[in-house]
This record gives sequence, C-alpha cells and structure tokens, in this order.
Amino acid sequence: MVMNQMLQFIKQMSGKMSDMNPVTSQTDARKIAYIRNLQRELKQKDVLNTPFKDLTVVVFDIETTGFYPYSGDRILSIGAVKMKGSEILKDQLFYKTVYSESPPSEEIATLTGITKTELNQAAPLPEVLRQFFQFVRSDTLIAHHSSHEKQFMKQASWTALKTSFQHRIIDTSFLTKVVSPGVSLVTLDEWCDHHGVDISRRHHALYDAAATAKLWSQNVKKVEEMGFTNLKNIYTHIASLP
Repeated sequence: MVMNQMLQFIKQMSGKMSDMNPVTSQTDARKIAYIRNLQRELKQKDVLNTPFKDLTVVVFDIETTGFYPYSGDRILSIGAVKMKGSEILKDQLFYKTVYSESPPSEEIATLTGITKTELNQAAPLPEVLRQFFQFVRSDTLIAHHSSHEKQFMKQASWTALKTSFQHRIIDTSFLTKVVSPGVSLVTLDEWCDHHGVDISRRHHALYDAAATAKLWSQNVKKVEEMGFTNLKNIYTHIASLP
C-alpha cells in the first residue's frame, strides 16, 4: 500500500539525515549550475500538448511555519509523489525536513508532528531544494492551493540558490472545476471527501502529497472520459467558460 511504503520511506530517511554535512561553496556552485541547466530543459519541454496518459507530474506539498514567506515564515518539510498519467508511481516518493536551529512553535509542532530534533538533524535548505529538483527534474508540479507552495518555492529558490523558480505549478482546481462545475469546496479534506479519497494523516507533507495525488488521479481519469486529452484542451475549455 502507498501509505505503508511512505511510512517505511520516512523512517529510512530520518535515519540518514544526521549523516548529511553542510555543503561547501564548490557544491553550491554545482547546485546552481544544475538548476540553471534544468531551467533550460523546462523551456524546451512541451507540457501542454503531451497526452495525459504520457504526462509525468510531481504532486507535492510543503509544511511551513506560517503563510508569509516574505515576512520570515519558512519551509519545514517537503513531500512529493511522482505520477504518470493517472498512475501513482508508488516507488517514487520524496520526503525531507529542512534544517533549522529554531524549534517550530508549539502550535506548528502539534499540527505537523515535526520536532526540534528532526529540524536540527535535517539537511539545510539549499541541499533539500537541490535534492527536490533532482527528484522533480523537468516534470510539471501539482499542488492543492498551489499559491501557497508557489510563494514559498519562489522565495526559497532565490534565498537559498540565488535563482528564480521556473517550474510550472498546476492547482488541483484546474481539473476539479471542469469535473465538478459549480461545486464550491475549498480544503483538501473537503475535496477528498467529495471524491471518496482517504487521508490517513493530515498536515504531513508526504501524506498530504499522496492524498492530493489520488485526487489528481481521479480527476485525470474523469477529464479523459469527458474527451479531454491534454492540458491544452483544459486551458481552452476553461478560457471559453462564461
């Protein structure tokens, strides 16, 4: 099962985090060069015309200290699941916490389960971002309430890597508004309940990413049944709506 694989994955990664060393300036230079090569690859990739069945995406979620990255809030963890079409690739998962000397607030620690010890033993933000982008490569990103993820990724990419964030992020509402027109739901819990998607654990980046992936999967299948074959079809349809 996906959830059992994720739990095992998280335990394995937690054991490795303390072995990671701070990156050197030379490593930072390689990291930035990698991101810039990736950005060139992104510009060459034709995502909109790729058939849904062939489209690889990465569904991701982040846990943060708050909602305002430009006012000091920071990323605590990143979780992601890779997909091809409507298929969730259960062996391609990503989860990392981000190093911080400061403990999370009591409220955030209770909400996310992330501890001071985890953050103290985690890799620094530049290293986590590099590993995340290596996992994602040039795939399109999917998120629920994607404006939150986009703000933090833009700020983190510039602060940690001194490069702009150029990955395309598509919100789950891009498909739900086509599949379920007139349905006014907001939260991930509400949409998952609407589609019968189980969420075994909330406010954990990997588990939320997995639930979002299941939601995206169901909606990909439904838009294909409606006759849509790629993202460009969806954009054209939405643009024609009154």
